[in-house]
Amino acid sequence: MLPIVSDPRFEPHFPPSSRRLRRSAAFLGMLGWIASCGWILVFFLITASLYSALDRFRCQMEACGGEPEGWDLPLVTIFAAPRPLLSDEVDPVWMRQELAVRSWTALSLYVDVVLFGKHPSILALAKSLGPQVTVETEIDSTFLGTPFFHSMIARSQATRTDISILVDPEIIILPDILTTLSYIHKIKSDWFLVSLSRSVSHFPYRLVDNGQHWVHEDGRKIEIKKLQEFLSHNWKESNSSERLLIAWNNVDLPLHEGILPPFLYGKGLHDLWLMNEVLSSETRFIFDASDLAFSFYPERLGLWPNNFSRVSKIDTERIWEFKGNYHLAALYGSLPFQQSNIPNNLYKIVEWLGHYYLVSEAKRTVHPLEGPDQLASHSLEVVLGQEVENPQPITSFLNYWRQKKWKSCAQDISSMSKVNQLFTLKVRKFPVEVSGPIHLPLSLESLLHLVADKDKSIVLGIAGFSYRDMLMSWVCRLRQLGVTNFVVCALDSETYEFSVLQGLPVFKDTLSPRNVSFDDCHFGTECFQRVTKVKSRIVLQILKLGYNVLLSDVDIYWFDNPLPLFLSFGPAILGAQSDEFNETGPINLPRRLNSGFYFARSDPVTIAAMEMVVRHASASSLSEQPSFYDVLCGEGGVNRVGDNQCLEPKTNLTVLFLDRNYFPNGAYKSLWEKNDVRSACQNIGCFILHNNWINGRKRKLERQVLSGLWEYDPSSRLCMQNWYTTKSRK
Repeated sequence: MLPIVSDPRFEPHFPPSSRRLRRSAAFLGMLGWIASCGWILVFFLITASLYSALDRFRCQMEACGGEPEGWDLPLVTIFAAPRPLLSDEVDPVWMRQELAVRSWTALSLYVDVVLFGKHPSILALAKSLGPQVTVETEIDSTFLGTPFFHSMIARSQATRTDISILVDPEIIILPDILTTLSYIHKIKSDWFLVSLSRSVSHFPYRLVDNGQHWVHEDGRKIEIKKLQEFLSHNWKESNSSERLLIAWNNVDLPLHEGILPPFLYGKGLHDLWLMNEVLSSETRFIFDASDLAFSFYPERLGLWPNNFSRVSKIDTERIWEFKGNYHLAALYGSLPFQQSNIPNNLYKIVEWLGHYYLVSEAKRTVHPLEGPDQLASHSLEVVLGQEVENPQPITSFLNYWRQKKWKSCAQDISSMSKVNQLFTLKVRKFPVEVSGPIHLPLSLESLLHLVADKDKSIVLGIAGFSYRDMLMSWVCRLRQLGVTNFVVCALDSETYEFSVLQGLPVFKDTLSPRNVSFDDCHFGTECFQRVTKVKSRIVLQILKLGYNVLLSDVDIYWFDNPLPLFLSFGPAILGAQSDEFNETGPINLPRRLNSGFYFARSDPVTIAAMEMVVRHASASSLSEQPSFYDVLCGEGGVNRVGDNQCLEPKTNLTVLFLDRNYFPNGAYKSLWEKNDVRSACQNIGCFILHNNWINGRKRKLERQVLSGLWEYDPSSRLCMQNWYTTKSRK
């Protein structure tokens, strides 16, 4: 084949006008290409704008997740009452508690932890975990150490942080709770949250690096998302109402109307009772967060066997504590009354596609908890009942898309609501009936063995129903001073039951006189004469059981514990208060021995002398006080020794009249009339101050309350602690 050779003679030849047309065509083609690109760009911008608009609607409907800039975490305090570590043996309960507390401190630096208790093991745990964990020792508890739920609630309300959480000490809490609380905290209303924690039969993880990481028992680290996946596949629903987490925002508004009874913590019904009263009061929104599962109870940790039951032997022996809670739940509040209606202030918190919603079963509505559309109301019934037609105009597309997404959301949430009934609604159907009389299954000897100190000494208080508030102020003061070796003798059934429910070591004297007057049983009355004879007889009974006795009337205010001083007196010495009102002269004059405050040792000499006093008083028409003086000091004071002693000749018992600067009666130096009674007494070194030399129970009560020497709030049945404020009483 011959090569093709270009020959200029055969090339086309265009005139100048044709070349101009060709250049114009090329230019127009370029303009067309640019125009096409422009249309593509415009289409892209429109699409992006539409997507952005859809995304904004999606955020309004579902709420945008994550933590936006300026995320404001509320200050949170977690409260719990852990069980002390009572032995050196491996205790799974203590291990669960320690892991739980570590999980709380790992949540955030904005979270503080307060543990209720006085036991050294609790103090040591708090110290090991750093400044985030503190111990509150000033909490009301029974003589066996069981904390009072109403005291825990009052202390939790007295905190200055935004939110208080009260949780079972073995419950592990995950970080999701802070996200939930942060959204709830933005609600401009008062609220109360409850969550029933689920259980995990085996939890093989622990916290390391000061709570920064969870690791498997073999040491492998696990991310929090993987941990949550493990939990979602392994946890189970709990039917127990004990493993609860409750939380609320701290404002001046009380949690509920009325007074919280003195329930014993961990002994049943107290959480249920409180939830029911908050629901019934309708002063707060109630959020049931049980479906969120941000907390759980690990039944078994790592390689350790679950060989410790939550109900121990000592719990089964103290069944009366559970009976006491049932008794209170039946007498107070509305829990015994069956509630069929769903409260309007009750909402369930659910999670859908990673976002949070409030569902009202009563109103059949759902509300986003997050985003710019927070708390907007959307009816479940309307959304589920409508069929959305496909709109043609572009202006209706966004509304159509929003309705379609809400329909899907509402269907899922409605399904969840049907499957998981509100835990708080189950509470309202809890059967509660009034139990029989409450009593301690302890003999006097058993009671003394439990409370006596190492010297086998006890403090004895005796009271009837008219003096129950004064009894409690006396008890609260002893607790403040760390005096725990006291017992109470109840003169009637009402005082006995009241004392049992207040956690006091109490016994009832079956021989006490009946029909004790409420307002007319003060000094000089016939009622007073009958009641006082009980005191010497009970003291003698306890002395014969081998215990030293410091008898103290409950109208005596203690500034310090005098027992170490009395024990230094030695045997065969009875120390008693002098009722002499003159500031100078002898203090052992006739009939000046006050039988409302004295210390008697359990020795043969003292017992023999007390037997003489009891016999004399039983045959006398007067009170026991004259019998004390006439027997021990002789009629007219013939057995007086010096200005402050007597010597009983038959037994050789020495009676020492106590220095009135240290043990003043109600008339000495007119101390009760001072502007500052406390300072006046402390300046002269008072151990005690007797509120006697005044007629009438009401006047005596008024004088003590107004003086500031009062430590009990009858309206809340709480001792007045240092943290006790007006806010905590509301």
